[in-house]
Amino acid sequence: MKTSELIYDWNQISPESLSRSRPVLLNDESLRDGLQSPSVRDPSIEEKIHILHLMEALGINSLDLGLPGAGQRAAEHVEALAREIVQQKMRIRANCAARTHENDIRPIAEIVQRTGLPIEAATFIGSSPIRRYTEGWTDDFLLQTTEKALKYALSLGLDVLYVTEDTSRCDPAMVKRLYSCAIGCGARAIVICDTAGHSTPAGAFALVKFVLDEVVKPSGEKIRVEWHGHCDRGFGVANSISALMAGADCVHACALGIGERVGNTQMDLMLVNLKLMGIPPWDLQDLTRLREYCEAVSKATGVPIPPNYPVVGEDAFRTATGVHASAVIKAYKKNDIELANAVYSGVPSHVFGMEQVIDVGPMSGKSNVTFWLERRGLECSDEIVEKIYRRAKASDHTLSEAEIMECVGTTKS
Repeated sequence: MKTSELIYDWNQISPESLSRSRPVLLNDESLRDGLQSPSVRDPSIEEKIHILHLMEALGINSLDLGLPGAGQRAAEHVEALAREIVQQKMRIRANCAARTHENDIRPIAEIVQRTGLPIEAATFIGSSPIRRYTEGWTDDFLLQTTEKALKYALSLGLDVLYVTEDTSRCDPAMVKRLYSCAIGCGARAIVICDTAGHSTPAGAFALVKFVLDEVVKPSGEKIRVEWHGHCDRGFGVANSISALMAGADCVHACALGIGERVGNTQMDLMLVNLKLMGIPPWDLQDLTRLREYCEAVSKATGVPIPPNYPVVGEDAFRTATGVHASAVIKAYKKNDIELANAVYSGVPSHVFGMEQVIDVGPMSGKSNVTFWLERRGLECSDEIVEKIYRRAKASDHTLSEAEIMECVGTTKS
């Protein structure tokens, strides 16, 4: 019997679905917005190029190369990444962040000229009433700034990805005016931002639907709609899925959710969920290098991966609990890897290049001990099993390999 026939999937019983006629797109912000966290280290260009190749291997559609207007180091890194994409004939598309200011837009055009890589100018401007009040911006100032910046970018031959910051706290009238202005100026892609992590899944759905119904459809233009979310309320992935359900084309995210404050939507978890939801093209994408991608970003930025982090954390597919381990072990004894990976996990580890791990600790049964020894080709006599079992029950932690081997060695002697 197939494992899928043994699971009743309530996730499919929903008034909304992600069935779509077009594929879901993903834009990786790890090397730009992700680096705005005050706790990260800006990776070397060699590290960024390695991460770029892992993005390509995972099938991520596009990435933000950086903000070249921020200074010489940023500009040099953006150009090096652009050259790598060109030289290696990579499929991944590129964009660069820029304020709605000529000084940020011009460097993007210069890099395009020098490298030959098409790069979208992701021009951003604050939009919400709270930001307008704080900055002393008038509605006319925002509209005039938008028009001037977009016309300048287009005059340089750049495609424009127009971004409104804090869209999720912006009034409907200004949302409509800003995006309509941008589209009228020639932007063919727009980004809706939950900059402060304010949205709930219902709010994300409502906002995207409003933009589609009130701006995009009336424009008569083919506009790519993207969602950029943050995790301040822990809704990063949920909001992104809701945005896609509402009709967004693309989601922005970062490896491990790195970024300012508590970070961005987690790219790795978007990949996992789209894969498991069977959403094209991710249903067919090979994601076995997902952990390598996360570990590369972790090492390059100095952001550790918590042991209990989903899918790529050390404990994601690891158990030392007797009842849980017993079920996994019984599945293994049926010679059914898929069953073993599903009986006590909502994520099949083998799909992402990993496997279930059975360890031995104070909550373990003797089956944990026997399985641990057998997997390593070690003797598992009653005496050895009993000695390790007693050691585990007396311990306040999961036993290390050294501690178990100490028991094995002592028993043998």
